[in-house]
Amino acid sequence: MARTNTRKTQSVRRQARAQGTSRRVRNARNTGQSLIGRGLALLPFTTEQLQKAFTVLIIGGALVGAGWVAQVSGASAVMSDRFAQVASNAGFKLTDVSVQGAQRMNDSVIYERAFGQRDLAMTRVDTAALRDDLLTLPWVKDARVSRQLPNRLVVDILEREPRAVLRRADHLVLIDESGVELEPISAADAGQYLLIEGSGAQGEVEELDTLLDAAPALKGRVTGAEWVGNRRWNLTFETGQRLALPSGADRAAAALISFAQADGVHRLIGGEVVAFDMRNPPRMYMRVPGRAEQQELRIEETS
Repeated sequence: MARTNTRKTQSVRRQARAQGTSRRVRNARNTGQSLIGRGLALLPFTTEQLQKAFTVLIIGGALVGAGWVAQVSGASAVMSDRFAQVASNAGFKLTDVSVQGAQRMNDSVIYERAFGQRDLAMTRVDTAALRDDLLTLPWVKDARVSRQLPNRLVVDILEREPRAVLRRADHLVLIDESGVELEPISAADAGQYLLIEGSGAQGEVEELDTLLDAAPALKGRVTGAEWVGNRRWNLTFETGQRLALPSGADRAAAALISFAQADGVHRLIGGEVVAFDMRNPPRMYMRVPGRAEQQELRIEETS
């Protein structure tokens, strides 16, 4: 009888230990779930929103992985060709080009380059490459190319502004403010622009504009400018008279302002003097036809 009781006692103890272990596991699990629940409750999302977010992440990861596999295996190229064929058959192919913003330039060259992709599926039209190609045209300062489904390509052009005419050895060419050559121009059409000449003058157009802005009353009367010795300007007025300015941007601007003041007092432009020399301010030397000596005027007396 004693042995039987001992076995029963051991069996009861094992059951008690098992129940205690299960109870501790349940308590620990409940405690962990409670901590996770409290942590999730602090987030500004509902449980449903979190579930959707995790689902999107899982699907996105699967798509990225599938795309990588397709690219490695070459399947993406096949799919792209097939998609382009389907799009073309459905009418999504380039048949029309709309050019906007081209006012001065010959826009036929734009159509020619854009229609180089004619009848190509819209998915295959390389808008970035076409934009880069258009930027090589002299008149094009900037360009934007966009698709307009189902079959149109829209090209927006920002043209360069012609600022002056550059005299070359054998021809005249229209240039913008940065010296970019736009197109040849006839002498008859060049009269409306400032004529510049001299070695290195092409790169000095912006500086010349700044110089002329210093004397607004004279700017509209200057028809030509010669860049001399890569350091200073000779200006020609509408009357054919010429003004020699000193070198250096500040000195040239000060001399031009002084000349404008002197012209306001003595009416120099349009008079008998054919050339003014202000390379040594404040003195100004004037040359009159038929006179061997030059006349001198101290500009400081007029200020």
